[in-house]
Amino acid sequence: MRPVLLIFPLLLVAAGVWALATGLDHEVGRWAAGWQRELQNALAGGLRALRAGEPGAIAALVGLCFGYGFVHALGPGHGKFLIGGYGVSSQVPLLRLSLISLFSAIGQALTAIILVLAGLFLMGWTRGQMTGVAETVMLPLSAIAIGLIGAWLALRGGRRLWRLRAPPAMAAHAAHDHSGGCGCGHRHGPSVEEVRQAGGLRDAAALICGIAIRPCSGAILLLVLTWHMDILAAGVLGTLAMSLGTAALTILVAAGSVFIRHGTRLSLGGARAAYALPVIEMFAGAAVLAVAFQMAGPAL
Repeated sequence: MRPVLLIFPLLLVAAGVWALATGLDHEVGRWAAGWQRELQNALAGGLRALRAGEPGAIAALVGLCFGYGFVHALGPGHGKFLIGGYGVSSQVPLLRLSLISLFSAIGQALTAIILVLAGLFLMGWTRGQMTGVAETVMLPLSAIAIGLIGAWLALRGGRRLWRLRAPPAMAAHAAHDHSGGCGCGHRHGPSVEEVRQAGGLRDAAALICGIAIRPCSGAILLLVLTWHMDILAAGVLGTLAMSLGTAALTILVAAGSVFIRHGTRLSLGGARAAYALPVIEMFAGAAVLAVAFQMAGPAL
């Protein structure tokens, strides 16, 4: 019965590979871009209604911004591949991965807010100049950070796979919990749980910073427009709503990645999964690294 569970993760992975090979991902991007234009037109009307003081205008604006953030996240960037690759390859709980997705999206919104406020009030930049900074400076930095995370995932998977080649006695000793009462008379540094917690925090910080460093161009546009219309507070609120829409999509990606990981582990069992999971981590890291190169390409 357990091998049947592997069918669903394999189907999801095969669907992703097929989409990349046939260019379906670009079709989805174009479809999302069309919806973005529709939502941008609706946002323009919502901003005019808000400035005119129409009742319910602020709620409508927040809803439109949430929808724009969700659809916009279907396009390139926003950490989908990074979150998905990390979720597939690492033993991270869904709740933690969802929080990483949420904080990453909110971090992008905060980056956009800081960039626009600094550009408007300190530098006197135009929207084009702020967008240029986001694309020519922050995008390459984000690509480098994401690429480093991908390389680290691939390296970590390779190291874990190499350790499995150790003799059984050495592998058992390495897996042994050297706590104070273990009986072997010594403690080799922190416990497994301490290392897992420290690594989890370090991973989360790296993921959030790598994604959040690049602000959303739609958020920059909204903030500049609302500043010119003297309703900047509404722009800040709308930007945060956009980030929640983006987070909603990345959380769905996180849930899918965790499902793939658990389905693979349950299907393969302990011994085979011990070898399969490091291999998956290596391929996931390589995929994230490839996405980082693709991100950096237009900016280089």
